[in-house]
Amino acid sequence: MKRTLFAGLIAAALAVPAHAENYTIIAPAAPGGGWDQTARTMQEALQGEGISDTVQVQNVPGAGGTVGLAQFVASAQGKADQLIVGGYVMVGAILTNASPVSLADVTPIARLTGEYEAIVVPAASDIQDIGQLVEMLKADPGAVSWAGGSAGGADHIAVGLIAKAAGVDPTKINYIAYSGGGEALAAILGSQVTAGISSLGEFKAQADAGTLRILAVSSDERIEGVDAPTLKEAGLDVSLQNWRMVAAAPGLTDEQKAAIGADIDAMVKSKTWQDALATKGWADTYLAGDEFQAQLEQDIAATDTVLRDIGLVK
Repeated sequence: MKRTLFAGLIAAALAVPAHAENYTIIAPAAPGGGWDQTARTMQEALQGEGISDTVQVQNVPGAGGTVGLAQFVASAQGKADQLIVGGYVMVGAILTNASPVSLADVTPIARLTGEYEAIVVPAASDIQDIGQLVEMLKADPGAVSWAGGSAGGADHIAVGLIAKAAGVDPTKINYIAYSGGGEALAAILGSQVTAGISSLGEFKAQADAGTLRILAVSSDERIEGVDAPTLKEAGLDVSLQNWRMVAAAPGLTDEQKAAIGADIDAMVKSKTWQDALATKGWADTYLAGDEFQAQLEQDIAATDTVLRDIGLVK
């Protein structure tokens, strides 16, 4: 009887995951935007699937994620329970802000999702299609105001590329940067700007509700369920996908990095995460380990080239 009980206790102990960090995830932006949504979806999946007991999300907005990144680098050294989300926007912001910290100062774990940009106007706007907006841009670039995310991020880059493709000097665009998706959305809905640009998921609910009109998307082909042409269809040779990633603290051991990687791998394969991707319209672009590190280095170099080309980095 004692032997059976002892065997049962060992079996139960072996069934408990060896690694179950109670994570804190830094979302380096205000609530409502893509990084905040990513962090909170991670929270839901990690907790809901029993990968982690508790997960807290902390918003640290400012300067395209570089304020949160600097705080993370300074405070998380060697801490295996600390994570930060980031992505294409942060890569651009690090370059445009000449940030003293970069993604070389953290431990990249995985690219998680990809999402295309959407150009929108309020439903009450006189602008009916992307062609009208482009004609206005050509006539007077400064008179067309764009609301989007942080300076140097995917939204800003997309507007610069649109201007360049339309034959307009990208340095003349009137781009207004907001630190959170909620603030940018309020400006667009309040007709404080001519148009808005951000990841499709940040606008889709309002577009479906009829309060926003999507003029175009930055994908190569039309997106199912979205009644809008691609920029290429509109005669603008622009294609851009915003991607998001998760990184861990600097100064981790190989064992700590592997354990975090295993948790994130379990998360992205879980039903909770996959259901969220489908609901939010996020593409599953999961890439981890050395492959992600190599891709990240390529993306940083390519982003530097684009930012110099459109005048955002000298």
